[in-house]
Amino acid sequence: MDILHLVDRLEEVFNAGTAIPLSHKLMVDEDRVLEIIDQMRVSIPEEVKKSQQVLAQRDRILAQAQEEAARTVQLAKEKGDTLVSRESLVASAQAKAEQLLQAARADAEQTRAEADDYTLEVLTKLEAELVKSLTQARNGIAKIRADRAIPVNGGNP
Repeated sequence: MDILHLVDRLEEVFNAGTAIPLSHKLMVDEDRVLEIIDQMRVSIPEEVKKSQQVLAQRDRILAQAQEEAARTVQLAKEKGDTLVSRESLVASAQAKAEQLLQAARADAEQTRAEADDYTLEVLTKLEAELVKSLTQARNGIAKIRADRAIPVNGGNP
């Protein structure tokens, strides 16, 4: 039985008691008061047990909550460390990519310069060959024109 209910019943017994005139004393039904007190004696250990169970349950819940909080903090720390590590990896990768890109640009510029030098050399040689061929062609044309201008054996060509 609930202890508060028993207290209420005990109060009802006192309220139903008869006042003794010219004193602060009260006559109550002794059997009813003793019966309620006995019920309280039985009920109090039960209430104490329930309170102890509630306290134990509260302690378990607090311990679980603390464990969960510790796990959550640890997971958050690990995730933070992972993110920081990833950020440093990304920054390192970006720096490496920039270095590779600059090296590739330098190599491309050097290759372009070497290709231009080679092309200039080949075209210069080709020009010299063409000038030589042109000179030979002009000399040949001039020779033929000169030979036609001088009649050989009486003007017969």
